[in-house]
Amino acid sequence: MATVRILVLTSSTGGGHDARAIAFRRWVRKIYGWEVEVRVESMLEDSSRIGQFGVGLYNFIQRHMPWLHHPYYLLVEGLSFLNRSRVTLGRKYYAEVINNFRPHLVFSVHDCLNRGYFQVAREILGKENVRCATYCSEFSGGYGYSRNWVEPSVDLYISRTKTAKDFAVSRLDLDPSKIIVRGHFLIPRIYEERLSAYERHRFITERLGLRADRKTIFLATGGTGANNHLALLPTIKKYSETYQVLVVCGRNNEAFMKVRQWKQNNPDLSCHVEGYCNEMHLFMQVSDLVVTRGGTTTCSEALHYKCPIIFNGIGGVMPQEKLTVKYFLQDDAAEIISNAGDLEKLLMNWSRFPNRFSQLKNRFKRMRFKDRPSEAIYDLVDLAHEALPVGEVPLLKIVGE
Repeated sequence: MATVRILVLTSSTGGGHDARAIAFRRWVRKIYGWEVEVRVESMLEDSSRIGQFGVGLYNFIQRHMPWLHHPYYLLVEGLSFLNRSRVTLGRKYYAEVINNFRPHLVFSVHDCLNRGYFQVAREILGKENVRCATYCSEFSGGYGYSRNWVEPSVDLYISRTKTAKDFAVSRLDLDPSKIIVRGHFLIPRIYEERLSAYERHRFITERLGLRADRKTIFLATGGTGANNHLALLPTIKKYSETYQVLVVCGRNNEAFMKVRQWKQNNPDLSCHVEGYCNEMHLFMQVSDLVVTRGGTTTCSEALHYKCPIIFNGIGGVMPQEKLTVKYFLQDDAAEIISNAGDLEKLLMNWSRFPNRFSQLKNRFKRMRFKDRPSEAIYDLVDLAHEALPVGEVPLLKIVGE
């Protein structure tokens, strides 16, 4: 039986791209055991100092100046011309990875790791010996959908939604025969670890130390820790008889310490504070609504668990996040705030008219769609099979879904 080798290209701009790379690797392990070798490379930051600086700048802007992402986005769009047919920055490192690992499939989960990267892999290995694929995580199309996502020579392009697929075909000229829709790309435990009503009650009261008779507002953040928790907590405190709060600060120790101090100074609001954690999917299940930026991973988990979203637009919305925000707002299935006063208006409205929140939740639930990441894994591994030398036996699925 032949061993299939798959190289996954990602970068830590935000946390979503890495989350999908990890999800891919775990799904492959679950379905195929150890018969498929997966190598994940943070290619932008590991291949060049300029790339490393760009990733760091992206995350700094996300934390402190979201509005600055608009000129940053336009600058990065220039890569679609710079990398039209070759890798300009970090080519030496990338070529070494290709030569040493010799993948049957190069799989990109990042917009800046498609153009040029596929051509270099084919140049080194030979077109018949490698296939190339992309998973695009955008919810919709328009301003913010980077041209860098679409490399016309891609063998397989996986889109999260039909809306985003239509944009890639009609506006970015992607061959429709190369694109399929497979929904979210979440880790297996998202689908396996569902809390029963009893487990939910215990998790709220014993694990989080919160009350079972309060609605829980989840103040979320991505892995980098971009947040406005301290601006929003005093507003939630005004409604402490109805609401309590679950706060996650990500990899932002300064924010964690400040929020924990705020909690100590305001004991009348039921509050639980975490730093970086691996239980976001459990937190989402015990929350009544989540306040988050338009990160695709957090929003897809919220949609999966039917937890309505209030989009945090304080300081502006990044171009890439506009695509997610637009997807939900166009059907009045979410809310967006620009300051703490906007949050207060929502909480006041929902406290006086609970049915309005129920109506929002129903609209949000209708946005949910079925997704089967295992099908995307079959698609990708089957594509890798095509690059196996003639005569080698393709893999069979080892573990059931």
